Amino acid sequence: MDTFQKIVSHSSLDAGIKIGIVGPKDMVSRIVKVIKNFPTFEPVVRFSRNELETPDLSDEIKHEVEVLLLCGPVPYRKVLEKVESVIPVHYVSYNETVLYKALYNFQKKIGKLNGNAISLDTVSPIMVKRFLEELDEQDLQIICYDGASNPTRDQLLDFHKDCFSKGLAFGALTGINSISAELNDLGIPNEWVVPTTQDIVVALERALLSTDARKSKESQIVVGLINVDGFGKIVDRHDSEHEIQKLKLNIHRILLDYVDSLRGHLTHLGGDEYLFFTTRGIFEQETAGYKRVPLASEIYRSYQLTLSIGIGFGRTANEAGSNARSALRKSKEARGNSCFIVREDGGILGPLEMADALVNDLSIVNPDLIHKAENANLTSSYLSKLLVSYARSGKKEYNVQELASLLNITVRSTHRLLLEWSDTGLVQTSGMEKMPKGRPRQIFQFIFLDESIMN
Repeated sequence: MDTFQKIVSHSSLDAGIKIGIVGPKDMVSRIVKVIKNFPTFEPVVRFSRNELETPDLSDEIKHEVEVLLLCGPVPYRKVLEKVESVIPVHYVSYNETVLYKALYNFQKKIGKLNGNAISLDTVSPIMVKRFLEELDEQDLQIICYDGASNPTRDQLLDFHKDCFSKGLAFGALTGINSISAELNDLGIPNEWVVPTTQDIVVALERALLSTDARKSKESQIVVGLINVDGFGKIVDRHDSEHEIQKLKLNIHRILLDYVDSLRGHLTHLGGDEYLFFTTRGIFEQETAGYKRVPLASEIYRSYQLTLSIGIGFGRTANEAGSNARSALRKSKEARGNSCFIVREDGGILGPLEMADALVNDLSIVNPDLIHKAENANLTSSYLSKLLVSYARSGKKEYNVQELASLLNITVRSTHRLLLEWSDTGLVQTSGMEKMPKGRPRQIFQFIFLDESIMN
């Protein structure tokens, strides 16, 4: 233990809540500076050279602290896997604001990017999208890690090496110090993405709430209901019972892995609905403070399926179950691909970030159709919305008002677009809808939807 650790661990401060902080020296030192604003905390620190050391260092101090704070999601996973502990474990999570400093430092090293792409881990694609919109930088390209929902260090390292070797990116931004060091050894330009002071404050606040004063709420049972959107329509498109059963097993496996990451219990209720139980503290941690559901992205990427999820908190299991059913109804009312939480006081949280299905890549769509659609001013955003609606419900016929609502544009703009799409053969009039009052409405059919998805 070096001098800094001794000073921090055996300070003359009045005894408070002991918090264990484990991570690279630079990061731990930053956290200790911020922790001065939390007089109830007494830090006990350990420095790690890499993520592999984190479990042993955490195990070393787990009996002398009330809560552990780690420096990122990868060491957090390793501690959960290898350390048996009854104390709460937290980590400093990142949001899009960390990219400003990281990108500034990276450009100081290598100069202006000039349209070149960089690879990125730790920060979610949705956060990156918000960052780019705020920055309004047209030439900047960021390739986000889009693999396993709980990646290992090696998976993230291979992602950056692969992007560089294939010429997809000429540099990397990583939230893991040891990956940055290894990329330096390989000669790959990179920058270590470090959390902001605000990120550290948020992590410390969560750690404080998870101590004895909050333990009763952290251990509260959470009930979750998962419904696969439009599953019946998807099953109808399979030719054999074998394919249907294989799809069901694959979906069950993904859900089982996710609930396992919550240290929860999963039950299939039949058909397209699943029930799971976990605890509130773990659920809050895994959803980054009730912000996003990584499961949704994984199941959409694998099978182009979206989920409706309802989460219920309650003082009893019965209350939590009732609240979960109410939350699921709200998710369905939002047309699926959403997650809502109903708390014990009746308050509603949500929607949480799900699979970004409406703006996801269209790699599964026939490329000739994409080219034809773009020429007819049917943008990728409009096309995605139509495809997601078709995947959920099989719907390919709309009146003007329905289509305007789906695309989130005015009726006047919808009329103009329908004329363009009709001229190129993407849309045809399929009939008239009688109205109780007024003139009948035309029904428009998107004739390409049946053949849009490639095998």
